[in-house]
Amino acid sequence: MEIKSICCIGAGYVGGPTMSVIAQKNQNIKVTVVDLNAQRISAWNDTDLNNLPIYEPGLDEVVNEARGRNLFFSNEVDKAIDEAQMIFISVNTPTKTYGTGKGMAADLKYVELCARQIAKVAKSDKIVVEKSTLPVKTAEAIQNILDNTGNGVNFEILSNPEFLAEGTAMRDLAVPDRVLIGGDSSTDKGKKAIQALVDIYASWVPHKNILTTNVWSSELSKLTANAFLAQRVSSINSLSELCEATGADIQEVAKAIGMDSRIGPKFLQASVGFGGSCFQKDILNLVYISKTLGLNDVADYWHQVILMNNHQRNRFAKNIIKTLYSTVNGKTISFLGWAFKKDTNDTRESAAIYVADLLLDEKATIKVFDPKVTAAQMQLDLNYLNTRTKLENANYLKTESDPYVALNGAHAIAVLTEWNEFQSYDWKYIYKNMQKPAFIFDGRNILDREVLESIGFTYKGIGYL
Repeated sequence: MEIKSICCIGAGYVGGPTMSVIAQKNQNIKVTVVDLNAQRISAWNDTDLNNLPIYEPGLDEVVNEARGRNLFFSNEVDKAIDEAQMIFISVNTPTKTYGTGKGMAADLKYVELCARQIAKVAKSDKIVVEKSTLPVKTAEAIQNILDNTGNGVNFEILSNPEFLAEGTAMRDLAVPDRVLIGGDSSTDKGKKAIQALVDIYASWVPHKNILTTNVWSSELSKLTANAFLAQRVSSINSLSELCEATGADIQEVAKAIGMDSRIGPKFLQASVGFGGSCFQKDILNLVYISKTLGLNDVADYWHQVILMNNHQRNRFAKNIIKTLYSTVNGKTISFLGWAFKKDTNDTRESAAIYVADLLLDEKATIKVFDPKVTAAQMQLDLNYLNTRTKLENANYLKTESDPYVALNGAHAIAVLTEWNEFQSYDWKYIYKNMQKPAFIFDGRNILDREVLESIGFTYKGIGYL
């Protein structure tokens, strides 16, 4: 089966970049990305590539090459569904905030709405691809909706989870470690659907890197991949506290264990904690699935990864308060970074939000500089926590477009995102214009401790005295 037309429902962090690369690598396929959010689609179509709704290094170049040729962004959802042979579902699956599974289970409302819309519109056979991160057996629910509410056409369901790291997403798409495709290989139609998606990726991905499985293995692999990565972060962060209590250096410990070929060095950087849209959500989903199956010991094991991450964020904020003589009331704390990691404007579950929340509770004033995150987004992040009024958040958290303005007159600096540019600042000038004693709390261990201490700073990183 040769695919000539693709539709992707959802123009977010996954759908936009993924479809852009598929279009770039498959010029014979028309790729249409649709979303009900008119403002988002308008941003994807903006002639100024700096205004794309997502910041990802290299994304603008790919969009510029393919957009208008065989890549299109549209609000005409029904039209794109009708024309497509293959439909990707790439909508948000947030953690439920209500009802059964509140705080853990994935909210599949948007996925179900997509399935019902596809069923209503489709007048010809379709291959439907799960691109969103979903619980095991979601494909079964989608199949049931399509078969029972559709127009009598055939639907083949595939699972094709994304394994993108924000900040390196374009590289991850261009040279992926693996592409995972789950489907029903027990039928001829299922085999053809799997092969159709394999052929799309094979236009640039070596066949040895394309892995086919059953649907359930594919769905579970996505959750567990993120769980294993987050587990490493929480593991090294738990040891960072032990290092501080014993006089060991977490960076030396991490280097020592990372040289073991059975362990490896990746994800062993002690920090203020992980963030992003996937790690916490996927682990909580895994915990919920385990609990519903009666696997309580399994659930408790994975839940501890989240608890340790929360503890690390709280510990960082409390260390700032303790160091500043147990009060930050009326003091200015400057944040370098708000995004959950460098090279992205994504702030979801960023440690900066939670550290700021705790400090604002203590009546601190916070000034923030982040090269890619807007003031409006920072306020939205704080207001979402609902711990203070919008006016209080606006009065006590200020966003600056110049890092030196953000740092001027501060009592302390907290590094919350590992942007490379922070290392090249004129730290002598910054020290001169800070309140004394001048403190730096390096939540990412990216600055040169010896240099800063030689200037006069009191430097506190993660995982050593």
